[in-house]
Amino acid sequence: MDKTNTIQFKKKPIAVLISLTLGFPIPIVTAQEIEEEVETLRLETITVEAQKRKQSMQTVPVSVSAFSGKQLNQAVIKDIFDVAGLVPASSAFQTQNVTNTSFSIRGIGTSSQNFGLDPSVGLYVDGIYRARQSSMVNNLVDIEAVEVLRGPQGTLFGKNTPSGAILIRTVAPSHQAGDNFIEGTIGNYGLVNYSAAASVSAIDNVLAFRLTGFGSQRDGFVSEVNTGDDVLNDRDRWGGRLQALYTPNDDVTLRIIADYAEINEICCAAPVQVSNAQAIGIEGKFGTDSLLSQAPFNATIFDGSDFFDYKVALSFLPESRVEDSGLSAQLDWDINNQFTLVSISAYRSFDSFDNIDSDFTDAHLFGTRNDSQQHSFSQEIRMDYTGDKVTAILGAYYFRQNLDLDYSLYTGEQFNDFFLTGFAQGAFNGLLAGIDALNSASNGLIAPSAPPAPAFSSFDHRAEQKHESYAIFGQIDYQLSDELTLTTGLRYTDESKDLSTIFSENLPDDAAFPSFFSSVGDPNSPASIVPGTLLYGAGLAGNVLTGIQAGTIDITTPSGQAALAALTPFQTLGWGFNPLGAITAGRSNISDTLNDDQITGTLKLSYTPNRDTLIYVSYGTGYKSGGTNTDRITEGFEPIFAAEKSRAFEIGIKKDFPEQDLRINAAVHTTNVDDIQANTFTGTGFNLQNAGDYKTSGLEVELTWLPTDTIEVGVVYARVNAEYDNFMRGNCWIAYTWHTGITDPGQESSDPNAPNPYCNRSGDRPTGEPEDYAMVKVKKDFTISDNIDAYLVAEYSYTGDVVLDGSNDPFAVQESYSLLNVRFFMNFAKYNMDLVFWGRNVLDEEYINHVNFNTPLQEGKFNAYISDPATFGVTLRKRF
Repeated sequence: MDKTNTIQFKKKPIAVLISLTLGFPIPIVTAQEIEEEVETLRLETITVEAQKRKQSMQTVPVSVSAFSGKQLNQAVIKDIFDVAGLVPASSAFQTQNVTNTSFSIRGIGTSSQNFGLDPSVGLYVDGIYRARQSSMVNNLVDIEAVEVLRGPQGTLFGKNTPSGAILIRTVAPSHQAGDNFIEGTIGNYGLVNYSAAASVSAIDNVLAFRLTGFGSQRDGFVSEVNTGDDVLNDRDRWGGRLQALYTPNDDVTLRIIADYAEINEICCAAPVQVSNAQAIGIEGKFGTDSLLSQAPFNATIFDGSDFFDYKVALSFLPESRVEDSGLSAQLDWDINNQFTLVSISAYRSFDSFDNIDSDFTDAHLFGTRNDSQQHSFSQEIRMDYTGDKVTAILGAYYFRQNLDLDYSLYTGEQFNDFFLTGFAQGAFNGLLAGIDALNSASNGLIAPSAPPAPAFSSFDHRAEQKHESYAIFGQIDYQLSDELTLTTGLRYTDESKDLSTIFSENLPDDAAFPSFFSSVGDPNSPASIVPGTLLYGAGLAGNVLTGIQAGTIDITTPSGQAALAALTPFQTLGWGFNPLGAITAGRSNISDTLNDDQITGTLKLSYTPNRDTLIYVSYGTGYKSGGTNTDRITEGFEPIFAAEKSRAFEIGIKKDFPEQDLRINAAVHTTNVDDIQANTFTGTGFNLQNAGDYKTSGLEVELTWLPTDTIEVGVVYARVNAEYDNFMRGNCWIAYTWHTGITDPGQESSDPNAPNPYCNRSGDRPTGEPEDYAMVKVKKDFTISDNIDAYLVAEYSYTGDVVLDGSNDPFAVQESYSLLNVRFFMNFAKYNMDLVFWGRNVLDEEYINHVNFNTPLQEGKFNAYISDPATFGVTLRKRF
């Protein structure tokens, strides 16, 4: 039961404007509220649940963008990526597969590459926390509303997040007709979308059911030169939702939801951005692309200038599969006019599998396979109170999650050749030939050389994490006067994680894994050829062979037999793996327990000098728990990382000018994050750690203006200044240094012949976050006939330059770009039907999709994830 009052605007005898779409606040109202407002307002009352109760958005001291289901449908918004692109200071993008999805708000986000990370942006569907970010990538169908909250959510929401939250509400069962529909979409690249939903009243006003189903298929838009055209970045997904709504009386509501969805796609393409066939700034320096272009590999090589040809070359197509399901129950009991008891219980399961060609070439080098299962249970119970001057929420929250991960990096048929010819400039070939000659001369008494990196080897790990979280929270709004309201909130969170990772190194025929050497060494740097390195061992073995050939070593004597021990490593299968890098090195298992508790909260003061103005000041804190790096990382790196904590200060204004039909919402903000959790790929593994201190600040403006009865203008602008205040052990440039010989200025070591693996990244920008984002929308309504209304809308957005790599490598910058989307919408009132012709990125702007990376084991080379080209289609929706 809604007991809150909404702002009443000055009445005008003008019909309500239907749409405030695509990045601008739009109405999220009940059917009753629509009926009350439709005859009186042009600037609409926007109802949100950003504070877990229905409120007018113009009275909520929170930066929030809201989208109704109606507006999502009219704008043909199909997934969370479409939504995030319309919200200031937010982003969402995929990387190597559909299970690697990242969200950020105000420059603070979380890579989903590592399963040990909790998200910085909380994701909720019907009040249920989604622990895995990738569970949000499927189609948005039968949605009541989407809200994007900016700033720490350290009081009211589930798992307590440091940068924001995305709230999705689905359409509930109904006893009335009108919200049933069937919809179909066709578009270029063979796009076919279909969805439908219907409610059934089993017992009038007591029991209703709703069934929702959808599917989406589309060809890819990236070709693989050996397989065919338009095979990568396809769409193949479907799902359904079954609900029951039980209302035995006016005071009790029970809603039960069961859902299931699948994704099975060939995702995601990462063409070559920078080739290392030949160094850009060093004449005569050649890299692995030059090697792979020759026999025995004969690989297809791209030079980077053809990045936007939408072509890749792989030895096999990637697989990416997801199964997401859940069951939830929400009970609302209005005890009296002041107290409401709310209970939300949920069980969720999320299984994913991906298998990719992780050398990103059509040479048969290596791949990675990732199989994970996540099961979670959550329970929230709270008491909501509404009085004359006080509203309050008091609640408790419990979350439990079991996460199991099986990961494998495996070598292909040509990896041994790649090792022998690609590392240390083939320095081992003469040594191995000498050992084999000695084997022949001794009639087999001396063992032959062994493959250093044999095919069909695998480097596996199994990670298990048991996670429990308890929280008690409360928030009070106290009306100090008619103009002033004080909001205070507090949350106590207790987190515990049991972490276990078991590593294994598996050679063909169950051979024992050797660990004679710890690193390769650099033949151009004599200081690095020291005991323990592979090149040092090769030097000893070479001296022995030279002595045997010169007759100074007699292998029949005890001293000669002892000297032969220098050859033993190179006669042992797999001798090259351990020094190659962290991803093929042996390492010890991890077993640990993390326990942490935090107190977070919020303090806000709201000032409403009149019914059209809200000015607020807020301070809030957020938190997400620590964890373990579930990847195979260098033994010296600390696998455990600490919790991430944020402190944010914000000043905002929400102002309506009814006479001018103008609405302006704006906020300035600053957030400090302690121990931010950073995850960056180095070319031989992911470096996940607490980066140190991080700061972001900025300005957000959302403007809506209705200059005439038929024209709407909207403007969104966000400025985000984000940088690492203190990040002493970050990643170093790799590609730029390889191509130019210029050392990363953040390098901690002063000896150019002995650089360490760390660089100071203090003052650098984070990955994937533009400093500036702006969008302008113009919409024109018109009438075609008595039964056909229409509008034409154009949206032009600008995204500032984006740093693509955590090391801030000079090669890793996407320049600013602009996108244009257009739609032509028609409503056929007689048939209760909508028809939308739409186009996205209609100018076919080419840009990198937020991220590039150092190509594994191919120093000096960058691959990057490509953006969608121009897409067009038509959508037909019939309501009944």
